[in-house]
Amino acid sequence: MKTFYHSTRGNDQTVTSKQAILAGIAPDGGLFVSDQLGEKSLDLARVSSQTYHETARQVLSTLLGDFSDDEVASCVAGAYADNFDTPAITPVTPIGDDWLLELYHGPTCAFKDVALQMLPHLMSRARVGDGRDVMIVTATSGDTGKAALAGFAGVEGCGICVFYPEGKVSDIQRLQMATQQGENVSVVAIRGTFDDAQTQVKRIFADEALRGRLAEKSCVLSSANSINVGRLVPQVTYYVDAYAQLVRSGAVSAGDEVDFCVPTGNFGDVLAGYYAKRLGLPVGRLIVASNTNKVLTDFLETGTYDRRREFKKTISPSMDILVSSNLERMLYYLTDGDCKRVASLMADLSEKGLYTLDAALLDRLRETFDGGFATDDETRATIRSAWERDGVLIDPHTAVAKCVLDRAPREGRARVCLSTANPYKFSADVLAALGRDTSGMGGFACMDALQELTGVTAPAQLSGLRDAAVLHEAVCDQAEMTAAVEAACARAFA
Repeated sequence: MKTFYHSTRGNDQTVTSKQAILAGIAPDGGLFVSDQLGEKSLDLARVSSQTYHETARQVLSTLLGDFSDDEVASCVAGAYADNFDTPAITPVTPIGDDWLLELYHGPTCAFKDVALQMLPHLMSRARVGDGRDVMIVTATSGDTGKAALAGFAGVEGCGICVFYPEGKVSDIQRLQMATQQGENVSVVAIRGTFDDAQTQVKRIFADEALRGRLAEKSCVLSSANSINVGRLVPQVTYYVDAYAQLVRSGAVSAGDEVDFCVPTGNFGDVLAGYYAKRLGLPVGRLIVASNTNKVLTDFLETGTYDRRREFKKTISPSMDILVSSNLERMLYYLTDGDCKRVASLMADLSEKGLYTLDAALLDRLRETFDGGFATDDETRATIRSAWERDGVLIDPHTAVAKCVLDRAPREGRARVCLSTANPYKFSADVLAALGRDTSGMGGFACMDALQELTGVTAPAQLSGLRDAAVLHEAVCDQAEMTAAVEAACARAFA
């Protein structure tokens, strides 16, 4: 059965999941959603006995219904092979009385790999018979960029252009992007924040003149951010698989509810948990963990989403976001598919900088979601306590979630903290949190010192960056991003 999608801001035009993946974002600026979400439920007994690959095939077939079984099987086999350092793909491990869902075992050591090793395979099959080249245009707050570059480098018929905020990602994150090889890849730093980059990327997608110029060259734009449904859907799998691991270990019985605490800025990772709940996974609470850019925490407390606030640079930079794009999808389901209402809320956010939910909608949102935030000092303290108390080395984003989870009341359910990045992506901040003075130390000196201190080995794909040549040094203003995309198309599809 085909799965049809339409914009969160209007349902007058439906597309298949393949068409939605190719487009990335709807023509009216909305995000693609399906009214069929929840029509099919997971068989918990079957899920609990499956491998990660089997569960991925089941989830993708359910949510991307116009992909054939053979296409889905091929995509899963290609995405999750020896490019992950464990056959479990996303293992669940203990941390104190709770659990960590380790999402950083892929080629770029971040949770984005789980989806971005899959998306190029989905995109390639969606392109069959289309005849157009696809340029992926993506804004990143740190991890999406490298994961997308690694996924799309060398993919026939595809190019990728990544924008990141200059000076607002970690040294390792910057080097991961700046050293990326491939004739079809472009990496550009922008003067501004991630929100600036993301806003301009959305404008680029809505630029009809640009679309026309690229169409003359048989090229179309798409996205690798979680605004693309092909990025979002693969993330649902690890919630389902985590539950299965807990059942197999005896930590829970099939049917028991489990809470998940998710460090998130763009709301995509936690939204995948909501999708899993709609598929019938026994999810108790979804706890949204923020850093001091706590726009989501405030929203869950007050019902008002207000981006008009000071942007704060933190030690968890991938969450330094004030406009959480994927929240728009949640609003669609929260309002029972009221496209006009969603469009009005998004217009208020764009024009006024804020919108407010009524009390009934806020109560409904709180039935599933809780929120909390951690300061940098609290994040550092959590990194230190996780190591000294539990013997577990965690990165700052995971520490934000663990700090928020530690403060949340226990309600008798098993609790899973999503661990979104390898700590060595943020060696300096992790080392400092463990009490070492990092003054005057570069990123790799901190990496070496952290290994010596903890005995935990840094991944080769990170430690090897010290010898990699920097290939991308371009910096531009926001107004120059459209020109950068056209230049990237010219290079990739010459």
